[in-house]
Amino acid sequence: MTVYLNIVQIIVSIALIALTVMQSKGAGLGRMLGGDGSIYRTRRGVEKTMFNLTVILAVVFFLTSLLSVIVQS
Repeated sequence: MTVYLNIVQIIVSIALIALTVMQSKGAGLGRMLGGDGSIYRTRRGVEKTMFNLTVILAVVFFLTSLLSVIVQS
């Protein structure tokens, strides 16, 4: 069972890293250094879907980590 949980964790972590990198690509260098941060912009379309999927994958990663610790002890 722990082998399967580890495989799921690896897959989820790779997907989480990929989504995070894809979201930060559109930010640009000026936004990362503090420029353009005062304008509030709502997420729409694909950007909103990617954000929601990132949150879901983070929760799944946390739950599989917790379950892995419980199963091993």
